[in-house]
Amino acid sequence: MLALVKSFTLNGITGYPVDVEVDINNGLPGYETVGLAETAVKESRERVRSGIKNSGYLFPASRITVNLAPADLKKLAPVFDLPISLGILAATEQISYKCLENIVFLGELSLDGRVRRINGILPILISAIKCGFSKFFVPRENQAETVWIENAEIVLVDSLVNAVNFLTGAEQYQKVVSKNIKDIIKNTGIGSDFKYIKGQQRAKRALEIAAAGGHNMLMIGPPGAGKTMLARALPSILPDMTPEEALETSKIHSISGTLGSAGIVTTRPFRTPHHTATTVSLTGGGTYARPGEISLAHNGVLFLDELPEYSRYTLETLRQPLEDGVIVINRANNTVEYPARFVLIASMNPCPCGLYGSQDDECKCTPAQIQKYLNRLSGPMLDRIDMHISVDSVKYDELTKESDEVCSSVIKERVNHARNIQSDRLKDCGIYCNAQMPQQLLEKYCNMTPRAKEILKLSFTKLKLSARAYSRILKVARTIADLDGLQQIDEKQIAEAVSYRTLDRKLWR
Repeated sequence: MLALVKSFTLNGITGYPVDVEVDINNGLPGYETVGLAETAVKESRERVRSGIKNSGYLFPASRITVNLAPADLKKLAPVFDLPISLGILAATEQISYKCLENIVFLGELSLDGRVRRINGILPILISAIKCGFSKFFVPRENQAETVWIENAEIVLVDSLVNAVNFLTGAEQYQKVVSKNIKDIIKNTGIGSDFKYIKGQQRAKRALEIAAAGGHNMLMIGPPGAGKTMLARALPSILPDMTPEEALETSKIHSISGTLGSAGIVTTRPFRTPHHTATTVSLTGGGTYARPGEISLAHNGVLFLDELPEYSRYTLETLRQPLEDGVIVINRANNTVEYPARFVLIASMNPCPCGLYGSQDDECKCTPAQIQKYLNRLSGPMLDRIDMHISVDSVKYDELTKESDEVCSSVIKERVNHARNIQSDRLKDCGIYCNAQMPQQLLEKYCNMTPRAKEILKLSFTKLKLSARAYSRILKVARTIADLDGLQQIDEKQIAEAVSYRTLDRKLWR
């Protein structure tokens, strides 16, 4: 007899429907899974056999063929144990086939018949609802993620017996009560407070601009200048996540299995991979094309400390996500796309010893050593970083004077005000901040005074800027004007934006 059960699988963060077809005939006893299933899915036969037997049901001594359709879509995760088990029970008439109709089943079985949690339940449910499904049987251990799903009837199951009893009416189930994401998004920032960072006014001003416009930034300075502390304080002034951003970010973390007990990401991610991280761990990939650090930093911050210490190849792979906001992972039989729109904050020393340009000590590196060190970063990579700033050591008087620094909450108010201006301006364009503006919008929204145009033309000629660097300066200037509450960009904003291109100056060539 043939039974068909509905399930879903993931390709990237998008879910696709899978028809689990179970056929039982009178051939020689055996169990075969077809439909481009990888190892973890094929191994389900042992879990299904033991789970059915240990749940008190009859496992047929017949020829069992399980087809996962469509056959050209690779099935990666062990989410099909529960639908396969129910398909076998329906095909052997231990349960009615009709009770399985119009329901999506997801779950991994343990050998004793319990239903275990699965990764990626959030993007699967969202995709399934878009495909027109409204009723789901999912593991109870995934409850924290399911409460954020609206317009769906979600049933939590503990075991195969539990699922069968719900389907046959032997037990009554309670639907998951959904919650509003707005009620849990935190209004307070995380990370260090800016009021505890002494001095470094220029760097703090640059970080405020980066937070307000979503700009990438590189800090160059000697060891101990406070570059890492500044970077770690950035989350405290970032604007609060919108419900849409929280849900999209949570989908990626759901696939990686890194969601916390709340089942959703409520604060902007801050990822700090070590410089020994491999290319795959940073960009994503591997056997199952999992999301990497840049995707886990989506809608948040990716902090790369000691930027030149990363391998040249690894850094060059960041060029596509920095430009397009996505990372495409190509494999022989599969192509996966993950979102990767983040703010890149990086730091580096100005030379191998770290003292070049320092006011407190003398650099002992030769010009050739300095140039070789700086050449670890390619021109195209630096062009994609909106702001480069110098960070010098803090003076003793700055460290010991009474604190009169502005706290993060005050800076965050200014950032939120600037973001609201950008949101209103770009609401019909599908983007949220100035850093995401394409070229056609620059011409529309980056209006300059005649004097500002003269300064930008002179800077472009003297610094020999690229076309990409030109557009980055315009975007930063637009953000500064938003912070100042101005409609038109004047010479002050252009001059400040150009000053944040340290590595374009001949001092660093």
